[in-house]
Amino acid sequence: MTAPTPASASGVELRHLRAFAAVARRRSFTQAAEELLITQPALSRTVAQLEMHLGVRLLDRSSRGVALTETGAEFLVHVERTLAAFEGALAAARGASTVRLGFSWLLPDPWAQRAIAGFERATGAQVELVRCDDPLDALDRQNVDVALVRGGRPVGSAVQTVHLYDEQRVAVHAREETEDGGREHVDAALRWQDAPEWTLVVNTASGTTGPWCWPDGNGPRRYVETANFDEWLESVAAGRGLGIAPNTAERRVHHPVLRFVPLTGAPPSPLRLAYRPETGTGSALLRRFLDAALEAAVTCTDAGQA
Repeated sequence: MTAPTPASASGVELRHLRAFAAVARRRSFTQAAEELLITQPALSRTVAQLEMHLGVRLLDRSSRGVALTETGAEFLVHVERTLAAFEGALAAARGASTVRLGFSWLLPDPWAQRAIAGFERATGAQVELVRCDDPLDALDRQNVDVALVRGGRPVGSAVQTVHLYDEQRVAVHAREETEDGGREHVDAALRWQDAPEWTLVVNTASGTTGPWCWPDGNGPRRYVETANFDEWLESVAAGRGLGIAPNTAERRVHHPVLRFVPLTGAPPSPLRLAYRPETGTGSALLRRFLDAALEAAVTCTDAGQA
């Protein structure tokens, strides 16, 4: 493909931005076309028009797929913020009230159910659940108004957090096959202080346990990195290493190959809500959601369900 010819950006329309964002997210014209309910040729023409109007190449196309150029990656950040602001303006004009809650995996129960139900009853507004591999990144891009964050990783100075409660950690590993084709577990329990002996599978985007948990350098000597919860889960199931997760996973994950075992001496994993003070959702509405979230956290803690 030849480089786009510089032209006026005055012809850029919302449909161009939506088309580009869909392709950038999916890294595929085929999948993006299905998402937008248009034909692939029409989508290709729309993105090409955008590049022509801007006079830059946003995407690299090859037989291996689609990749963002350096300019395209920077442009995507602004496009997603623009689209989020546009949707927020439409919602405000319609009088709709919605708080978008970003989460990466397994909303903690029963906190989520109580917090959402309490907020919606009290305000008449709605909570939109947005599943994303990295909730903090979604918050930064303004794709969500508030993000559920697990573990003690730093969130950055521009983000404020509210602590809900702590989750207990458990260990998870693959069962070993027996001679008769069955599976049996390796350990009945594990100790946090034995971490240097582990090969630890880490979800680098939204995991609760990783190198940051051992700032003194006494953590595992070997790590297997994954980019999201599903990759983490299947890597542990494949026997590539040990996983550490909140006890919510033990209640909610049912995998024939995995076994959850107690982990003694492990520090608890904090559960927090992160938000940006300048969020596009009305600050009063966001505060009402935070209040409902904290109230639900108290009831879970009092009942011993946290």
